[in-house]
Amino acid sequence: MAFLVEFIKHPRTIGAVAPSGKSLSLKMMEPIDFLSANVIVEYGPGPGSFTKELVGRRQEGTTLILIDQNKNFCEQLEKRFGEEQDVYVIHGSAEDVNRYLKEYGFDHADFIISGLPFTSLPKSVSSNILEATKKALGEKGQFSTFQYSLVKKSFFEEHFEITDILHEKKNLPPAHILVMRNKRD
Repeated sequence: MAFLVEFIKHPRTIGAVAPSGKSLSLKMMEPIDFLSANVIVEYGPGPGSFTKELVGRRQEGTTLILIDQNKNFCEQLEKRFGEEQDVYVIHGSAEDVNRYLKEYGFDHADFIISGLPFTSLPKSVSSNILEATKKALGEKGQFSTFQYSLVKKSFFEEHFEITDILHEKKNLPPAHILVMRNKRD
């Protein structure tokens, strides 16, 4: 119910009326190599559906940085995960991911996953986030985001090389997970 209230208050920044389901959370974990990940960033974790899986699967010493613009969600995340070692909740914008990485002593993220509603965000904000993400990934990082349609696929291709598209039909609505890396020259 709290998620629905936040959606009603902020429909452009919260892209669904309910948190992501367990099947989508599990599917979002598939592209992540938890054995090699030193830093994982999550954009728009909301109440923590993906975060729960990240915390449970990461290796000891892996840093998890959670970035959400919604203050209420940040408070919920702090309550759920604030006591976890190397988990940092940031009330801020994914556009500033590089500043946050630097603040915690990192020059890049190994994996970035996103629950942001790119179809409803203003194009300029989406572009700023994707440009910041490109820099944050460095040469080897990977970016995954889920979308309910592939209408923005060409927009993502302007910024990244799509290496895979996973589908989760059990989620309501069904979702597509775009797995991306920086384009190679």
